[in-house]
Amino acid sequence: MLKRILLIIIFFISLLILAQENKFTKHAETKNATILQLGDTKNWCSVCGMNLKMFYKTNHALKLDDGTATQYCSIRCLCVDKPNHKNHIVETLVVDAKSEKLINVEDAFYVIGSKAPGTMSKTSKIAFATKEDAEAFSKIFNGQKILDFKTTALLAREQMQKDNAMLMKKKEMKIYPKGKKLYEKLCNQNINLPKYNSISDLKSQLKNSNMCKPLNEKELQMVAIYLWDVKLKGDSLGSENLNSIVIPKDKKCSVCGMFVYKYPRWVAVLKITNNNKTEKLYFDGVKDLMKFYLNPTAWGKYANIQISKILVTDYYKQTTINGKDALYVINSDVFGPMGNELIPFASNGDAKSFARDHGGKVVKSFDEITNKIVESLNE
Repeated sequence: MLKRILLIIIFFISLLILAQENKFTKHAETKNATILQLGDTKNWCSVCGMNLKMFYKTNHALKLDDGTATQYCSIRCLCVDKPNHKNHIVETLVVDAKSEKLINVEDAFYVIGSKAPGTMSKTSKIAFATKEDAEAFSKIFNGQKILDFKTTALLAREQMQKDNAMLMKKKEMKIYPKGKKLYEKLCNQNINLPKYNSISDLKSQLKNSNMCKPLNEKELQMVAIYLWDVKLKGDSLGSENLNSIVIPKDKKCSVCGMFVYKYPRWVAVLKITNNNKTEKLYFDGVKDLMKFYLNPTAWGKYANIQISKILVTDYYKQTTINGKDALYVINSDVFGPMGNELIPFASNGDAKSFARDHGGKVVKSFDEITNKIVESLNE
């Protein structure tokens, strides 16, 4: 008993020192750090590619029924990928930030919203094996509340839209430009990107081959994200494309009423004839377009319209494509201006790649999208 009290006191003092330095380190500090993944890609998050040891104290992992494991830098990335393994999960684990050992998430106490920086999220979520340790940490680092795993995972999913917007802004403002410069200066320009199955697979090859001159971990991550998001998915990502839809600044979404020009990456258009008059209807996403398409009279005097053209924006390439020919990923972790979206792609390969990276549960053709599916996206 005395030994436990002394350990708690030591832990409390160490937290106090860290708080005074206004710093909480997320990297592994002891030999207890455990990486369950195997192979050349084992040291990187299987979703975002971040170094697991650098963000070890927020690591999560899934043990699967085939004896393998996948590991994540954060609960956010766990929530993205977990639906892809839902019928094969044996155990879900999280790192106890005190002992740095992996524990079952059902036994964990999460400190929410402390001064400790979040991983892939604005709101930090730090797990502990005991409530006493969580309370001690929360007191020092001004935690907002202490939650169980189920509630914390729900919170992570609820915050995903804002977190993804934050991450995309960071990518477009900093990571893509820096990654591009590093790639053009230090790397072979003929890398065969389509052969890689994940960003961690790509990082492994960049690090362990002669594709690039030596890169530190931060540089490696920036180059990998640039190659994975921009070069592989389309050089126009995050920029205006010559084949994009021209959006008049006075046009509002025919369903929600928002100005469509503010959301060029999501714009969709219906070209219709209504009472012998041709017009274009603009939407800030495919979801709102489908709401109109499936029930036009709910949005005005459109009882006898003929639709001559359906245009949507390919998410990766940011080019205009025929909506009827596109494939749509449903229930991913990527959100549009109106929340959950139908994410359009010109190719089946891009749709499946996106679904793998972003937890998309279903890929549907245009004609397979029903009122029930559209309504489910509002939940």
